[in-house]
Amino acid sequence: MTATLDLWPIGNCQVSALVDRHGRFVWGCAPRVDGDPCFSSLLDSRPVAGEGAYGFWEIELDGTVETTQHYRRNTPVLVTRHTDGEGNAIEVTDFCPRFDRNGRAYRPVAFCRIVKPVAGSPRIRIRLRPARDWAAERAKTTRGSNHIRYLLGDQVLRLTTSAAVGWIEDERLFRVERPLHFFLGPDESFSDDVRAATETMLDRTVDSWRRWARGLATPPEWQEAVIRSAITLKLCQHEETGAIVAALTTSIPEHADSGRNWDYRYCWIRDAYYTVQALNRLGALDVLEGYLEYLRNIVDNAKGGHIQPLYGVGGEATLVEREAAGLDGYRGMGPVRVGNQAYEQIQHDAYGQIVLSNAQAFFDHRLLRVAGIEDFRALEDVGERAWAVYDKPDAGLWELRTKSHVHTYSAAMCWAACDRLANAADVLGLADRRAFWAERAATMRRVIEEQAWRPDTGRMSATFGGDDLDASIIQLLDLRFLAPDDPRFTGTLVAVEQGLRRGSHMLRYASEDDFGLPHTAFNVCTFWLIEALHATGRIADARQLFEEMLERRTAAGLLSEDIDPQTGELWGNYPQTYSLVGLINCAVLLSKPWSAVR
Repeated sequence: MTATLDLWPIGNCQVSALVDRHGRFVWGCAPRVDGDPCFSSLLDSRPVAGEGAYGFWEIELDGTVETTQHYRRNTPVLVTRHTDGEGNAIEVTDFCPRFDRNGRAYRPVAFCRIVKPVAGSPRIRIRLRPARDWAAERAKTTRGSNHIRYLLGDQVLRLTTSAAVGWIEDERLFRVERPLHFFLGPDESFSDDVRAATETMLDRTVDSWRRWARGLATPPEWQEAVIRSAITLKLCQHEETGAIVAALTTSIPEHADSGRNWDYRYCWIRDAYYTVQALNRLGALDVLEGYLEYLRNIVDNAKGGHIQPLYGVGGEATLVEREAAGLDGYRGMGPVRVGNQAYEQIQHDAYGQIVLSNAQAFFDHRLLRVAGIEDFRALEDVGERAWAVYDKPDAGLWELRTKSHVHTYSAAMCWAACDRLANAADVLGLADRRAFWAERAATMRRVIEEQAWRPDTGRMSATFGGDDLDASIIQLLDLRFLAPDDPRFTGTLVAVEQGLRRGSHMLRYASEDDFGLPHTAFNVCTFWLIEALHATGRIADARQLFEEMLERRTAAGLLSEDIDPQTGELWGNYPQTYSLVGLINCAVLLSKPWSAVR
């Protein structure tokens, strides 16, 4: 139904929805981000006008000729304006309530819409057709005097509204002469006046998000892009547990008809690490604190053993991958996958990312809970795993399904786990443990340098004993494994840029994988290149490339996972945390300081 990824997320860190350029809800899951999609038409090629189509929520102005959209400043509250050919117009405000109430966060499984006539005598039609059981069927309904109940299997959503219920049921055209309010949420009686209550929710939600954005330490340049990215990263956190999902969607292919369709609505240890790293640079410590609580539970449950690359937002370990037969996929490009087989994979870099995510808590006295000796002892179990596996084969960060190597990136992440444990021991005054972990880190460094360095080609290899190129090896700079003026790094950067750069974009790798040769560039890899260009003194090149990446964003100011280097079309799951992380990191790095603008 939706031709491009020109989508606008709304949400409240419990549920979210993606709104297309026509103002339709086309994707949204309940009761949480990895749940059953009640709005599923993003992955369904049937047209909305079709009688049998469902999985969307549309508020249609009769005779619409123009639709414009914008977010209310520093919020994920979306305003869509529809105008017809005769000067009639409406505005639709979409949001998910989120604010503090009675001493705790109010973030219900709920979607709110407010329709206001702003010109002439507009006539609208409302089509609310939720799906159930992964779009196997349209949700059945029951009706009350001013509400409609949508039966979604194990849960029920109730629409309470100030509009005539019959007009919504019949999907008839009717004139809008006053503001109309819609609250689609829990199956509970709405005891308050829905008009006043929804308006109050809107005001408090706007205020809550603006206060959160006010606390961000943004750079003076590219502020709007950074704030929008930060808000969207926060929307990707399931606040109840602290988990951070890689994206809000599943099965948007990496390129046309690629079969590279994956479910990203889960918490990857790797992606979450990069997310908190970026938000830390902006001072958004609430996201870090929530994630560390989630992570400590993961570590405790592992009991010193294997830690998976990803978990469910509730900490679920089993994420069996299957295909949803009721949906034919984004633009008809199936399959639609639910779950992700990568939970069974061996990916050693997770051990480094766990320690790196926790390391700040030993040094940062702004945190409500500063890490102590007990936290350090728990992380030592993670360090032991990193030491045991750093030189063993794994699937790597690109999650190859049929190949296994000793990946330099994974090994360096394991080194970072031991290196940062030594730093944490130092701040805790544990001299013996500092020496212990520093010695291990030194041994690991020697092995990595010996096995990954290729003197014949003058660069580091992506795998031990090989001569492979992939973009992850320039992350040796961010990990502080290599310095920017180290000839081994500069040689590696030259090779990566020559082998993987396609115009203004970077591939992950250029060799065949389980699905053949990759066709699209990976957005975060381009941001990694920008960081490396800056670190090696190519400041003008870095800024130019960054400006080009900003131009690739959707109208909502966001990026997906992949991009076609030839056409600039976005592909892959959306919005992608990796990509937004890269945008934030590069903006902070490249911006002039506040002292320069005062």
